[in-house]
Amino acid sequence: MKWLVKGRLIAVLAAMSLFMTGCGENYLSALKPAGEVAETQFELMKLSTAIMVGVIAVVTILFVVVIFRFRRKDDNEIPKQVEGSHKLEILWTVIPILLLLILAVPTVSATFRLADVSPMEKKDKEGKTDALVVNVRANLYWWEFEYPNEEIVTSQDLVVPTDEKVYFNLKASDVMHSFWIPAVGGKMDNHMENENKFWLEFDQQKADEANNLFYGKCAELCGPSHALMDFKVKAVSRSEFDSWVDSMKGVKEPAKAETAAAQEGQEVFNNSCIGCHAVTPANTTPPEARQGPNLTNFGDRSRIAGVLEHNEEQLKNWIKDPEAYKPGNKMTGKYDNLTDEEIDALAEYLMGLKVQ
Repeated sequence: MKWLVKGRLIAVLAAMSLFMTGCGENYLSALKPAGEVAETQFELMKLSTAIMVGVIAVVTILFVVVIFRFRRKDDNEIPKQVEGSHKLEILWTVIPILLLLILAVPTVSATFRLADVSPMEKKDKEGKTDALVVNVRANLYWWEFEYPNEEIVTSQDLVVPTDEKVYFNLKASDVMHSFWIPAVGGKMDNHMENENKFWLEFDQQKADEANNLFYGKCAELCGPSHALMDFKVKAVSRSEFDSWVDSMKGVKEPAKAETAAAQEGQEVFNNSCIGCHAVTPANTTPPEARQGPNLTNFGDRSRIAGVLEHNEEQLKNWIKDPEAYKPGNKMTGKYDNLTDEEIDALAEYLMGLKVQ
């Protein structure tokens, strides 16, 4: 009966393993690389896995051979003694060294190549770079993206061009976080004391397969809503990216509400929300003083609070009780209780904040 129970357990585990091999989406899985960095990391994963599987296979074969070939047949027979064999000593010393070199050489080479951020250090007289640079600031529990060359600040949705290197400065406002786009590469920590720098490249073909949208995550346990600290990455062609930049830079002042309800919502926003949320991309407030996500293009985004569907109903739910969706967030308790009518008007105003 014990063997039967163990057999069933093994069968269940095997079925689960087979099922899990089908998991993963183009926009989220690290096993479906969508850029040069992710491709390099994936190749190193395959190399290390092949080495480990090879070692396990050889050891298993030797183990089975020894069990069946050299099992005791006669108590009076003494097997050949091979201890102290110089050949065997050399063999099982040299082979691991060779395997380590096979793994170490490409790993070290890739590490130095991926760590080269020199293009983002070369600045002209105006302090701008030829390379596209994004300052990523992580907060509890949202992300801010600043494009210093373009003088644009936005949040939650990162927009990048495909088929070229995008350089990142990583910083945190409160506790340690970690910036990770599984399908494209990473991860790297966001510290409060210093900046980490690295680059990613987004493949156009892979972006098309993922409908130009990738998911980003916080990969460092940062609090009760760590698992909900998501962001989205819109990977578009260079021409589309330039159009987006022009659209954002064209917003010089807060968008004017068009309907009566939206105008009422704008008034509510100005009385309750504007102290923490900017609605223009040229945010002149120092980064460390920004309390909430920039909402300039809120109506164009793909998620509310990074995790909820982008519609008015979910927006109203978030405004009414953000603690229910992201425990420990910094928005809870920062504004007076609003009536249902005020929340309806505010939601209509926010959904109308578009730049495209």
